[in-house]
Formats: sequence, C-alpha cells, structure tokens
Amino acid sequence: MIDPKQVHATLSRHQLVDGYPVVLDLEKSHGSWLHDSVSGEEYLDFFTCFASWPVGYNHPATCDRDFLARLQRAALNKPANSDLYTQDMAAFVDAFGSRVTPPEFPHHFWVSGGALAVENTLKVAFDWKAHKVGVDKVNDGNDLVVLHFRQAFHGRSGYTMSLTNTVPDKVALFPKFEWPRVHNPTIEFDLDGGIANDVEAEEARACGEIEAAFERYAGRVAAIIIEPMQGEGGDNHFRPEFLQKLRDYADRHEALLIFDEVQTGFFGSGKAWMWQHHGVAPDLAAFGKKTQVCGLYAGKRVDEVPDNVFVRSSRINSTWGGNLVDMVRCHKFIDIILSENLAENVTARGEELVAGLREIARERGQFSNVRGKGSLVAFTLDTPAVRDGVLSKLMEKRLMALAAGERSIRFRMPLVVTAEEVGTALERIADCVPQAV
Repeated sequence: MIDPKQVHATLSRHQLVDGYPVVLDLEKSHGSWLHDSVSGEEYLDFFTCFASWPVGYNHPATCDRDFLARLQRAALNKPANSDLYTQDMAAFVDAFGSRVTPPEFPHHFWVSGGALAVENTLKVAFDWKAHKVGVDKVNDGNDLVVLHFRQAFHGRSGYTMSLTNTVPDKVALFPKFEWPRVHNPTIEFDLDGGIANDVEAEEARACGEIEAAFERYAGRVAAIIIEPMQGEGGDNHFRPEFLQKLRDYADRHEALLIFDEVQTGFFGSGKAWMWQHHGVAPDLAAFGKKTQVCGLYAGKRVDEVPDNVFVRSSRINSTWGGNLVDMVRCHKFIDIILSENLAENVTARGEELVAGLREIARERGQFSNVRGKGSLVAFTLDTPAVRDGVLSKLMEKRLMALAAGERSIRFRMPLVVTAEEVGTALERIADCVPQAV
C-alpha cells in the first residue's frame, strides 16, 4: 500500500493532480465526515464528490452481510448488462423503476457517466424528431439542433460539448455544433426568500430568444434541454412559470423537453427529482452522480414514434449498459433513503442551512442571494476574488464546499446530515466571512 504522504506525489508522476490536498481514508471516514489519512483531521463534507455521495461514508446499513455478498459478487464480474442479464440487475431496475422513477415514465436506459446520460437523451430526441419530420438519404438528421441555455453545464463529451458554457477552459478549442443558446432567466433571492429581481422581464427576454430560435430553425429543434437548477453555472433557480413555458414551447413545436437532473436528482432537493418541486414534467430526464449508475428515463410521448429507440435494437446502446456494482450499490441506497426518510431529513436540514446563512448575511452584509432546496444550497459574494478567498478559508476550517458560477459558493450536503452538523457548518462559515466595514 502507498504511504498516505506519498499519494499525491505518486499520482502526479502519471496524471494531473489538482484536487483536494487530503487523502480520503475509506475506513475511518464516517457519515458527513471525511477522514484525511495524512493529517488525521476530519473534514465536514459539504462537497460529497460533486453531489455524488448521498448517504455519507460507511453508513451502518452498508455493513449488512447480504449486501456485502451481493456487492462482492458483482465486483468479481463485469457483465455486458445490455445483453447479459442477472438477478441483481433485475432487482435494481425494478427498485429504481417502481420506487424512484415516477410511474408515467416507463422507458429507462443505463450507462456509465452523467455526460453520456445527457448525450443519450439527445440521441433519443434526435431519433424522435427525425421520424417526426421525415428523413431520407439527403436529409439524415444532420440539420437537427438542441435549444439550450447560457451558464449551462451538461458534460464534456461529444454532443454535450456544444451545450456546456460555464468555464471557457472546459470547452475551448474543441469542435462544437452551433446550436441555439438563449438567455437563462434566473431568480435573485432577497434575505427573506422573496424574489429580488425583475424575473418576469428576464423570462420575457428568454422567451423572445426562444421564439426567434424556433423561427430560425423551423422544424429542426429536436429538444429543449435545461437543468431545473443550474449547478456549476451558479446554482441558478428558475420559476415554475418559466419551466411551464418551456413545456408549452416543446409541445407546440414538436420538440422533446429534457431536464438534466444529473446533479439535482435522486432526492438531493428533498424530492426524488427537482422538477417535482415545480410541477412541470419533462419528456426525458438524465440522471447520475447520487444514483451511482447513470442513465435516463423517458415518458410516453416518445411512443408517438412507433419505431423509437426503446423499441428498435441498438439505436442507443453501451457495452456495459452501466456498471453492475453501481446498480447493486444504488439499490441499497434506495432502501436506505426511503426506509430512513432521508428526503424529509435533508429538506429540514436544507431549510436550517438557508435560514442560518441568511442570518449571517444580515449581520455581516458580505454576501447575498442565499438560495437552496434540500442538500443543494448556495450564496453569492461580491467578487470572484472574495469568493475564492472564502472558499480557501472554509477549507482551512475543514469545511468542504464548491465554487459555482463566477461569485457563488455551493454546498452539497449528504442526505444523512444532522442539525448539529448544519450548526457546525454555519459557525465555520461565519468565521470565514469578513465583517462589513
């Protein structure tokens, strides 16, 4: 085994090492606390591997002997799930499809990686739209486009490179499609939780650009894609009224509405899916991160095309069809989350964190626009430099967090977080935010 003090040096001989300075101890980390093998210190993990680790480290229920046996059995083999089926896979798919996915979405597809989950929603939409408009040997779908939003992050593979537009370094120099990109009418919150900006004017601007795009690309828009809350782009929230307008545009122009729930989904917002807070359903949703295995689910609108990708073999496919180990782990997480009412827990803890942050903002006057749902909480500072300084101080205080957009800090709490841990986080945040002069 590599000495913990040599981990970064060993890795750096073969790859870029620009992550956290800690070395994760997989045995000593517990619940919301990450144990650093080098220093022996424990960090309050409000980062959770970019919102990917839902039930904390070494949850007691994961020590169950039957679960460990199933996990080991899956780990010793790696079947091509799309063609070779197992009891473990069937049990997982049944649990996910009946206990997590809403019943009006019968179609599922599994893959490894959130970007590939999003990419396959686009393929579903392209196939569907091509059949709708009719294709031939001259027109084989190459002129179809995807309408997307500014400050979006949908991944960094293939098609998704043309949609992501947060940090320029992540997409610069790579060839991309010139697909229509429109304004994102995000909400600014005051310290009482009310709307502080003229969001209706923002939405009117977005709708004008959307209508212009549908006119310019008449009959060619296969999908509208949006994150119900933009994560990396700034933890940007939208009104239900705007999402309903997107639903209406998609219906009117025969496009599929896609919600990218890779970061927000699987109970992170306090509901299984963040779109359920808004009451506006998509045609397709991509998921990943907390779900361990990534993929998508689709509603019955795709069945308007009888020969759609869920009927015709190999239109969308992956050798592994997701990872069986991830499926077994996700199945266990479903059991834990539902049996322990963790969605209700993180809803309450999120409200406590938001309320506490707003109180600090009133006292200090150094940040604004506190917002959040469940485990997904953020606030905005005056400048990028101030934000980066606070993030650095939080790490010194052993509270792990993430940047969002140009000036925001975002937290991604584990669903098992306690009220005491939220209180600890608020104390550390207050210590890191300068007092207004």
